Amino acid sequence: MSGVSSARAAALPGDPPGGRRALAVWGIGVSVYFVAVIFRTSLGVAGLDAVERFDVGASALSTFSILQLLVYAGMQIPVGLLVDRLGTKKVLALGAVLFTAGQLGFAFSPSYGTALASRALLGCGDALTFISVLRLGGRWFPARRGPLIGQLAGLVGMAGNLVSTLVLTRLLHGIGWTAAFGGSALAGAVVLVLVLLFLKDHPEGYEPEPVPHQGAAYVRKQIAASWREPGTRLGLWVHFTTQFPAMVFLLLWGLPFLVEAQGLSRATAGELLTLVVLSNMVVGLVYGQIVARHHEARLPLALGTVGATALLWALTLGWSEWSSAGRAPMGLLLTLCVVLGACGPASMIGFDFARPANPPQRQGTASGITNMGGFIASMTTLFAVGVLLDATGDDYTVAFSAVFVLQALGVSQILRLRRRAARRERERLVASRVETVHVPA
Repeated sequence: MSGVSSARAAALPGDPPGGRRALAVWGIGVSVYFVAVIFRTSLGVAGLDAVERFDVGASALSTFSILQLLVYAGMQIPVGLLVDRLGTKKVLALGAVLFTAGQLGFAFSPSYGTALASRALLGCGDALTFISVLRLGGRWFPARRGPLIGQLAGLVGMAGNLVSTLVLTRLLHGIGWTAAFGGSALAGAVVLVLVLLFLKDHPEGYEPEPVPHQGAAYVRKQIAASWREPGTRLGLWVHFTTQFPAMVFLLLWGLPFLVEAQGLSRATAGELLTLVVLSNMVVGLVYGQIVARHHEARLPLALGTVGATALLWALTLGWSEWSSAGRAPMGLLLTLCVVLGACGPASMIGFDFARPANPPQRQGTASGITNMGGFIASMTTLFAVGVLLDATGDDYTVAFSAVFVLQALGVSQILRLRRRAARRERERLVASRVETVHVPA
């Protein structure tokens, strides 16, 4: 099937050629996402400092990330519609303005309330970036490159996480909270200038067909048509089930878990968080190549990642609970972090189900629906872990057991939808082949 899919993608009329110029333009767009991820994950390395600065507990600390992700997830469908209507350049520019303002506000916030509002603003800007980058890649590169381009975008995002883990941590403890967060906001201003000066929505000669927009009725039609496709819903549940374990670990609870529950130093815990990011980058390249060549590998890769993640979490939490030392061995923690690194690349497979299920004029909307999945799961787990930690006196074994509940829900939905999505995709493939080879007399 992969060969047929590649042939179909190569034969699509109006398929953009890619090339160096495409890479340069896409690079500007993905640099915005890179900075957005730095800002998004900055709280993950500053969680314990935020507790001291704002004098809050675990539940209040988790509210920072929950609100940020709530805004992010809630905006995904509107962002998809905006990208479909306005194009990438305008949406990315607006995103850069908002997340830069949010990072600056967080740097100078004198209280928990103002800091919370700043993270919400940051989440709003962050929400505008990833769907835009996916759409930009679809406009500048051939369809057959879609899975690899998507994984590369995710890889660049994880590089932003790496910068947050390595650089921002040192800045935070070297020059202080305000200087570290305020100084990092300069990166947002730089990418905004690049977008305004150099980014283009599509190559010359490949302008998309104008799409009629008819207010609320059109919006409802776009959302309903995207949702009716089983591939869109399967993509959402794949994203939901695969992304959140690593997101929760990196965004907030990984550092406290490693320091407070596993007895590691902050430096060692930071190195393990870095390992998750590095693993993500390596696995992303591998998954992108596999899916681009073998479309049928999508579901086995996603479910295999979920299974491996569940197994390693069960071993780690079980060992910590029953071991006389009260903590897992370093080898097991290293393995857990390597496996968590596969969660991000596996979540990108969700877009590889939604993309072929929808025509070009619905790609932004369908991607927005898919992208909601992992962030809804992450938001739910962040909240559950914070509440359970407060309720159990910081029992991380009980708190992190919430991971298994969401994984079970997601897998059940994936198994329910997989056959319908595969059948619909085959039907669209046959229709596309007929349309490509049929020439009216």
